[in-house]
Amino acid sequence: MTEPTSHDPYTVYTAARSGRPVEVISSGPTRRSSYLITGYAEAREALGDARLSKDTAAFFAGKESSRTLHPALAHNMLASDPPEHTRLRKLVTGAFTTGAVAALRPAIARITDELLDEWAPGEPFDFVARLAVPLPVAVICELLGVPDEDRPSIRRWSAELFTAGAPNAIDAASHSLATYMTELVASKRAHPGTTLLDRLIAAHDGDDALTEEELVSLAVLLLVAGHETTTNFLGNALLALLLHPAAKGSLREHPDQIPAALDELLRFDSPVSTATFRFTTEPITLGGTDIPAGHPVLVALGAANRDSARFSEPDHLDLDRDATAHLAFGHGIHRCLGAPLAKAEAEIVLGAVLRRHPSVRLAVAAQDVQWRRTRLVRGLAALPLLG
Repeated sequence: MTEPTSHDPYTVYTAARSGRPVEVISSGPTRRSSYLITGYAEAREALGDARLSKDTAAFFAGKESSRTLHPALAHNMLASDPPEHTRLRKLVTGAFTTGAVAALRPAIARITDELLDEWAPGEPFDFVARLAVPLPVAVICELLGVPDEDRPSIRRWSAELFTAGAPNAIDAASHSLATYMTELVASKRAHPGTTLLDRLIAAHDGDDALTEEELVSLAVLLLVAGHETTTNFLGNALLALLLHPAAKGSLREHPDQIPAALDELLRFDSPVSTATFRFTTEPITLGGTDIPAGHPVLVALGAANRDSARFSEPDHLDLDRDATAHLAFGHGIHRCLGAPLAKAEAEIVLGAVLRRHPSVRLAVAAQDVQWRRTRLVRGLAALPLLG
C-alpha cells in the first residue's frame, strides 16, 4: 500500500479499501506481517474483539529490540487487557464523567478567553501554538496538579513522543516524562493536595490498588493522552470549517448547533489516524481476510470514518449528518475515556473563535498548511490565521 500523505491520507485509504478492507502490509521490526484495517465494519469489529490483545509487554517478551522506551510508557493502561485494564480504568473514570467535565467548563472558557485576548484584530495568529496546544495542556495539568513553570517541558516531550521516524527522540522523551512524573509523585506525597494525581497516590498508598510503576505509568498516560487528541481535534475541526465556509457561517450564526456538529467534525478528520497497538491471540477472520495468531493489527480510524459503506458521501463535510457512530475515539472497552472533556473543549473553543473573530480565515493557502510528521495521530504543526 502506498504510504498516506499528511495532507491527504484519505485518497490512499480509499484506494486501499477498494481492494480489501483488511490487507497485509510490510513486515515491521518484529518480522511478522501486520494487517491494516481500513473498512468501517471491520474496524468496529476489531476494536471490540477480545481476541485482539493490547498487552504489548506480552507480545514483545523475548524479542530483541534496540528501543529503550521507558516502561511507564511501554506498559500502561492502553497497553493492557482485562482484568488489569478494567482495574486501572476504574480509578480514573470519575475524573471524566459528564458531571466532572461540566465543573471544568468555566475554567476552560476562562483560559480560552485569556488566550484569545492575545489575538489582536487583523494580526496573524498561529491557532495551534497559541491555543490548540496550551489550552488542553493547561486543563490536564490543572487536573493532575502540574505546576505552571513545568508545562512548556511537558508540551515539548509530549510532541516528541509522536514524531515519525525518530525512535531515539521518542525513547528519550519517554524517559524525560517518566522521570518528571516520578519526581512530581514524590513531591505530592510530601505535600498532599486534592488533584487527580493526589487521589491516585492515595489509591496506591492506601490499599495498594496501584503499584508504584502503575501509578507513574497512569499519570504519564493521562498527561499525554489528556491533551494530544484534543490539540489535534481543535486544529482539524477549525481547519475543516475554514475550508467549508457555509458550515463555518452556519455555526457562527447558530452557535447552539456546535455541540451537535462535533461528531461530524471528528468523523471528517479524525485526530487519531491509527488506533494503538493490537495483536491476534488466536487465528481470526476479518473482512474475508484470515489473520494468523500473533500478528499485529492496525486499525485505521481515519480510514474507517471515511468508508462510504457506512457514511454516504464520506468526503463531504455535512454538519446535519448523524455521525455519532464515528470511531475517532475508538470503540469498546478501550474507547477514549477523555472524550467528554475533548468535546467540551472543542465546543467552547470553536464557539469563542467564531464569536470573537467572525471573519477568521487562513493566513496561507490551504495547500501550504503544515501537518505533523506522525503516523499514529493526525494533527496540524501550525494553523496560521487572520481575523
